[in-house]
Amino acid sequence: MKLRITLDERTFEVEVEVAQEDHANLPPAYPVGSARLSGSAASSAPSVAQPAGGPPVAVADESKACRSPVSGVVVKVIAGAGDRINAGDSILVLEAMKMETNITAPQSGVIASIKVAQGARVQTGDVLVEFA
Repeated sequence: MKLRITLDERTFEVEVEVAQEDHANLPPAYPVGSARLSGSAASSAPSVAQPAGGPPVAVADESKACRSPVSGVVVKVIAGAGDRINAGDSILVLEAMKMETNITAPQSGVIASIKVAQGARVQTGDVLVEFA
């Protein structure tokens, strides 16, 4: 299995070997550090987010909305509106429980808008990015 690891803005690709094939006793996998694209088969994100202190946020096309997988604070915005990105490219960094989580693009495409700014607090399910 190949993995991509980013340390201090340097990306490394590593290959790992599964030592034990029996995963029956493990909890379901959760892709920490990757944003959810609403409307995808693997997504369980709500269709409408409820940001702290505000009304629910709806988007024009839910299939093009990227929502936050965790609650936290935006510490760095890497991509911008109009940027062409590939699946797995870094979009922004969230800090949650004193840990930084690299939010990556769930698909390739063009970013229509970034809905958050550095320093903003986000809740699980809040819209982070809309794709064109």
